[in-house]
Amino acid sequence: MNLHENLLRGIYAYGFEKPSAIQQKGIVPFTKGLDVIQQAQSGTGKTATFCAGILNNLDTSVNDCQGLVLAPTRELAQQIEKVMRALGYYLQVKCHACVGGTSVREDARILGAGVHVIVGTPGRVYDMLRRRCLRADNIKVDVPNV
Repeated sequence: MNLHENLLRGIYAYGFEKPSAIQQKGIVPFTKGLDVIQQAQSGTGKTATFCAGILNNLDTSVNDCQGLVLAPTRELAQQIEKVMRALGYYLQVKCHACVGGTSVREDARILGAGVHVIVGTPGRVYDMLRRRCLRADNIKVDVPNV
């Protein structure tokens, strides 16, 4: 699949050994920058598919947001952020869950320090954009997760 070696280390460390059907079909087009729509049963690896696609395309030498994942609930956003963080561990990727119910000031501080991927809910992400804490200039990938 032409994935970075350190991404593969994160994938294996997370417990994946063989890609599921959705991963076999979805990761490569995602890493090529193509538009992808995924639909599959729960537990088939959709989250890991788009996380691997985002992580493979990051330039970690650029300390700006390059990937944005929107989730409808804070619980889902936090769950996705944990997967993203785990798969990207060996890439030294900075991820942050930008969700309501947490400190706006803390979100602004973390975003100001620089993150590579933001997983968030629409309201908080919009608020961070409006406050200019989050800049969308370098975002390569946007994943609305509904």
